[in-house]
Amino acid sequence: MAEKPKKPTMLVTGTVAENRRARFDYEILDTLEAGIMLTGTEVKSLRTGKAQIAESYASPERGELWLINAHIPEYLQANRFNHQERRPRKLLVSKKELARLTSEVERSGNTIVPLKLYFNERGMAKLLIGLAKGKKSYDKRETERNRDWNRDKARIMKEGGRG
Repeated sequence: MAEKPKKPTMLVTGTVAENRRARFDYEILDTLEAGIMLTGTEVKSLRTGKAQIAESYASPERGELWLINAHIPEYLQANRFNHQERRPRKLLVSKKELARLTSEVERSGNTIVPLKLYFNERGMAKLLIGLAKGKKSYDKRETERNRDWNRDKARIMKEGGRG
């Protein structure tokens, strides 16, 4: 009797959620990859790609780094063993990095914003966080002006310089 071929195990890699608004509202000073502690149903829900991190932030509290207000929807097949959608989730960083981030937040008044939630090549959920400083309204207008000019410049180049 012939053996059944085994199904290849697929580890989903790639971006689950991205906070595009953060780069507009904040000037990103430094980025850092952090692990994130999740329950089983949260991981399964992330694999469907429906998470939102646009209104979330990271906060150093009680000697640990926490992701606050990130939305990971319930996993519908989990029945009664589901998770809370907006619970605080612990971020995994080294003590040295945590001390540096904490001092930057307390001393300089900076913010820690999540930039991207993704699965790495090993299939582990990671969060790219950025140490950020808030932009003023005139900085935001300048960012928008530069973005519009780059879009127009790309269109002109595509047309072959025939403006």
